[in-house]
Amino acid sequence: MYRRRLCLTFLAAALLLTETGCWSSNEIEDLSMYTALTIDAGQPTQTEQTFEKEGGSYLKDNKITVTIEIVPKQSYGNSNKTPDTGAKAPNYVNISETGDSVLEILRQFAIRLDRPVIGHHLKVIVISRQLLQEQRIQDLMDFVLRDNDIRPSCLILMSEGRAADTLKTKFGGEIPAFHLRGMTRNRFRNSRIMKGIITSELDALMHAKKSFLLQNIVEANQEVEFSGGGVIKGDTGRWIGNLEQQDIESIAWIKGDVKGGTLKTYNPDHQTVTYEIKSAKSKISAKVNKDHEPEFHVSIESEGRLIEKWKDPGLPSKKEYLEKMQGIFKERLTEMIQSLMHKMQSEFKVEVAGFGDRLSVEEPQEWKKLKDHWDETFSRTPVTFDIKLTITDYGSFTE
Repeated sequence: MYRRRLCLTFLAAALLLTETGCWSSNEIEDLSMYTALTIDAGQPTQTEQTFEKEGGSYLKDNKITVTIEIVPKQSYGNSNKTPDTGAKAPNYVNISETGDSVLEILRQFAIRLDRPVIGHHLKVIVISRQLLQEQRIQDLMDFVLRDNDIRPSCLILMSEGRAADTLKTKFGGEIPAFHLRGMTRNRFRNSRIMKGIITSELDALMHAKKSFLLQNIVEANQEVEFSGGGVIKGDTGRWIGNLEQQDIESIAWIKGDVKGGTLKTYNPDHQTVTYEIKSAKSKISAKVNKDHEPEFHVSIESEGRLIEKWKDPGLPSKKEYLEKMQGIFKERLTEMIQSLMHKMQSEFKVEVAGFGDRLSVEEPQEWKKLKDHWDETFSRTPVTFDIKLTITDYGSFTE
């Protein structure tokens, strides 16, 4: 028995020595790794138009333009200096193709590049608002959600202008895909940044036909900024409008997702006062009344610092003054939340702040009856709020 085990051990070791890696693997130098993908309404580039004039065309409708960001760029061999000026060259290259199938477009790059493109390291997908207004997100993302090469953690964003423009930067050596993904990590500094939706979450949302938000991004002079969120209607899969930056803040307060940031308002003399958020928490309570209609109550608590006040003679060391300022900040937060509630319940008639999720936990049987027409139900659902903001200190201050 011992001799048999010893032989099996040596045989296993010998087999390991003969292994050369995955049989289907490709050397990274033989691939074009794309880290970002954008989808715009169809608009062939000048290069594509020239190709078509020379006979480079195939059967298609120009419904969408897909742009991919490939890294590393291999145009200058091992050097990243431009031959003419010696300046640092971009570490990436963007290439676009227009058609009516995302997969076919990606395969079409094979007749323009010397290496096949592969999405193992895709970090972010940006879809233009115009296209989301015209086409269902289910159709635009169908290939992405089916493809095993694309990671389920890929971030999905919406752009106000051309999505391809978000993959440009004036900062040398920077890769736009990594920059966009890195911006989401700043939530501890600014609650106007959404947690973000990744591909695995998008699949579940679309399957449930739930309305949701995509972080909106705007571009100017090769710089980008997060600017509110695009509302995607669950039953249609299309964009129906935008929420502003302060609405994203309000949602974070309601859901208890505030990680940091500020709350700014004005005192009775219209002078700036700013509250720095040190901690925040919330609780959404759901119940169903005797008429089988849902009701919600949201309790929000926060502690923070009076960090800035302009031309205000009040002394922060005085209890009465701090209580007055707490009331001013509470009033401002209440205004923000009520504005959001009006947009959700009256303007867009959607629920994108987590109320349905809470109802499904606390009243699962009732939720089953309401989920198929939840947006409509929520538009007439009463929601009350209890807000408590406490100023715990006022920074370094000398009377």
